[in-house]
Parts: sequence; structure tokens; C-alpha cells
Amino acid sequence: MGPPVPRSPKPPELDNFCAAMSTAGILVIGNEILSGKVVDINSPYLCRELRTLGVDVERIYTIPDEIRVIAEAVKSMSQSYDYVLTSGGIGPTHDDLTVEGVAAAFGLPLERIPGIEERIQRATGKELNQSQLKMARVPVGAQLIDSGDLWFPLVVVENVYVFPGIPELLRKKFESVRDRFRGVPFNLKRVYVTLMESAIAEDLSDLLREFPDLLLGSYPRIQEESFRVMLTLESRDACYVQRALESLLARLPADAIHKVE
Repeated sequence: MGPPVPRSPKPPELDNFCAAMSTAGILVIGNEILSGKVVDINSPYLCRELRTLGVDVERIYTIPDEIRVIAEAVKSMSQSYDYVLTSGGIGPTHDDLTVEGVAAAFGLPLERIPGIEERIQRATGKELNQSQLKMARVPVGAQLIDSGDLWFPLVVVENVYVFPGIPELLRKKFESVRDRFRGVPFNLKRVYVTLMESAIAEDLSDLLREFPDLLLGSYPRIQEESFRVMLTLESRDACYVQRALESLLARLPADAIHKVE
């Protein structure tokens, strides 16, 4: 094997884009996810939405319903990423321990919020039992964001956003705060190629040598009749990704290009 090919220096026009990048970590909480009883669809949704907003999701971490584990993960991730989004564990049952875990991560006591109690009581029409009262407790000093659905607000502690695990509720709550998660959006180009991936591998390697900061994806499609590989080219700099696209198209045979989006 020969010596590694040196990477080209980063184009100066990318400096401002890199400085503006925001990062996120997603913390999925629930024994039901780890046991396979429930399939996590929240983190793929959050990844797509955050990427559209220009936020890099750098980690998805799935953990059990244990206060100590939740606290350790929240504390570590809050120090590592600009945003932490948790999913699951905020209901009334014995294994809903996310709020307690977040409070422990920051050394905060819990307090009961009368406004949440009132909303739960209006929704149920009955005196609240201990399980329902549990849902009215939040870490002291937490920011409460009312998304207009049900009785439970979105709880934010420092840079940690506590979302429910029910997908429909998570999406409603995320939509209510999506403008808080803003970075520099990616520019995406897709190229559909009729050649096998192995036939274009060298061209892709050469392209990355020329454009080392390009995010290049190659995805074979076995059952597609019209093309064999979908290529994705991404950058926060529209000019950079356009130049990379033009370079790629010049490298490939014209009749190998099914379409470009």
C-alpha cells in the first residue's frame, strides 16, 4: 500500500460555514427500545429535521430506564453538544424516569408545578392520583414551553430538551420549537448512476481528493431498473457542492447519468 494521499487545504470560503455549525446528540430512553418491543422512529425523524435546519447530529445513544444511567448520559452529552434531545420516559408509570434523571444530571431538586396539575385535572376530570401528580414535577428552574397539546409542556434544562416518546406528541412538540435549532443548512445534490458502484469507486475517491470537505454518499440500489447507484453530494456552501457536482459529472460517462436532482 502506498503512502496516504494528502488532503487538500480547506477552501477559505468554508471557514464561516464551519464556524456556524451547531451539533446535537439524541438520547433515546426506554427498556422497550433495547428489548426490541418497540421500534424507535423518533431519532430518524429528529435527524432529518435537524439536518434540514443545519444542525449536525453527532450521536444517537439508547439507554435503559435507570436514573443513574440517564443522569450520566445527559451530563456527558450536554457538555459535548450544543443541543441534547431526549425521547421517552416522561409518563406516569414506574419506569418513566427521564425527568428525575435530567434533574440528577444537573444536581437540581424537583418541584411540582400547580399549572401542570390544573391542566391534568381538567383533562381527566378527576382528583389526581400519585402517578398523575408525578407528571407535574420538573427540575427547579427548568424552562417550560407550552406547545398547546395535552397537559405536559416541553421541559428544557440548560441545553437539554425533554421530549415524549410517543411519536405523534414528539413531532408536535418539536414543531413548536424547531426555530430554536438553527445552523447553516446543507445544500444537497443527488446523482443517479446506471453503473455498478465498483465501476465508479475510483472516480469517487478522486472527487474527494479534489473536494475533501464534501460529504459524499454512495447508495447501491439492487431492485431499481433505471439506475444502480444513488450518489449524494452535500455541503453548507452551495458553490462548493456545485463545483463538486460539475467535477463528478465530468468524470463519469455521459450515458451513465440517469438523472441529477
